[in-house]
Amino acid sequence: MALQRDEVVRTALRLLNEEGIDGLTTRRLARELGVQSPALYWHFKSKRELLDLMAEAMLAEALPPDREPDPAHWPEWVAADARAKRNALLAYRDGARVHAGTLPTEDELPAVEAQLSALCGAGLRPRTALRLLLTVDRYIMGWVTEEQAWRQDAADRERPPFPDEALRELPLLREAVDVLRMTDHDADFEYGLRVLIEGFRAEIAREAAEGAPASGRGSEVGRGSASGRASGAGRASGEQSSDGLT
Repeated sequence: MALQRDEVVRTALRLLNEEGIDGLTTRRLARELGVQSPALYWHFKSKRELLDLMAEAMLAEALPPDREPDPAHWPEWVAADARAKRNALLAYRDGARVHAGTLPTEDELPAVEAQLSALCGAGLRPRTALRLLLTVDRYIMGWVTEEQAWRQDAADRERPPFPDEALRELPLLREAVDVLRMTDHDADFEYGLRVLIEGFRAEIAREAAEGAPASGRGSEVGRGSASGRASGAGRASGEQSSDGLT
């Protein structure tokens, strides 16, 4: 039976969880599939293309491509996408490292266009809308990279980080010690998302004040759109906003 692309990607994701990204080689993957390495190149031209396909598969369930973002509620769906993406990447060993540097596949581009259209309908220009998506996406990548490294290294630490005695003469750090020790990844992640989304709210107001035309699904969106992955921003954990973000 001929080797199928889906089988290659599923096997690569399983090996990722077993070996980590550094142990995921085309030779190792080919051996697991019972084929010679050249057979894999019928399905992808390089390891980078394989990582693109793996990243797409990681997010497929969490971020279905047929979802329909609503311009009237853009903070909520941008935030929900961000949380879903973070959770999807955390579900795989080295998930953020796999995703970092990937490009959206052609199948994903219509979903990106739909997100840009919704953000433009909310008052952003296409370039600003794409920058919003990229900014939040890169925030997620950096955050999950650090979070996964922190969790994976925890078992190797001989003692908890930043013990009380080290902070005895540092009153400001003592007051914020829970943040320093990263005791609540979810709350800290939500705080950063809230700051990002509030910043783009201000950008919408600034562009409106400058008289920038609001763009919806018209020709400007078609000319200005480019590739990028969706993500979003939310309210700090435990706080309730007028948008219903928590």
